Amino acid sequence: MSNRILLKTVSWLIALTLVALPVIGVLEGWFAANRWPVRYLQVEAEYNHVSAEQIRAAATTQLGKGFFALDLDDVRVAVARLPWVASVEARKRWPDTLILRVRERQPFARWGAGRLIDRDGSLFAVPGGDVLQGLPQLDGPDDAQVLVVDFYSSLVRRFSGSGLILSGVSLSPRGSWTLTLANGAQILLGHKLTDLRLSRFLAVLPQLTAAHPGGFQHADLRYSNGFAVLWAASPAPAAPASDSSKTGAPPAAKPEAHT
Repeated sequence: MSNRILLKTVSWLIALTLVALPVIGVLEGWFAANRWPVRYLQVEAEYNHVSAEQIRAAATTQLGKGFFALDLDDVRVAVARLPWVASVEARKRWPDTLILRVRERQPFARWGAGRLIDRDGSLFAVPGGDVLQGLPQLDGPDDAQVLVVDFYSSLVRRFSGSGLILSGVSLSPRGSWTLTLANGAQILLGHKLTDLRLSRFLAVLPQLTAAHPGGFQHADLRYSNGFAVLWAASPAPAAPASDSSKTGAPPAAKPEAHT
């Protein structure tokens, strides 16, 4: 009795397979060919660094395929190759439309020579990235990127109200910090006691700059009990009208030690 049931079951399975295979073949040909081709592209993007033309050109190779044959992963990969693209969402809308949502990278800072850091913390390189304006210049070993970004962010908050505008932070391979200000002045912090050294400098800076309205060019804070400052040369006073033949250059600036 059991053998008869087994044979009947096997027969049914064979029959179903024989029926299903042609049906699957028909459906594959029906859906995977050019039935209901995707003809229209709808894009949602910011268009700050990536143009609609670039996105369309990247996605065009996928248009014209059948609605069910269109592979959304292929679309995402093609568009994500564009330099400024951070992520791509793709979906289809019946019967003939491909919808893309493209998110661009948001540059946060320059990193070293030729690369940028986006606001997600990723390093990337794009054509023309070296001419972008208004970005701080950060530098250091790649594996210290998070440390440099965090230190820069903390310094921006710390310099608030000090009159100093930070434009760059560099960490040497040996762990020594150098800060660059918007006017080109540099502050050497070294690799230890950086918080103490900077606090000491900022505490007396208002009194020092009162006597040096031109500001400083260079400040070396790598001393145990003080720091050395190279002040910018003060502009030479205008010569009296009655003695206009006399000219002279201002004396060269010299570093001053402060304790």
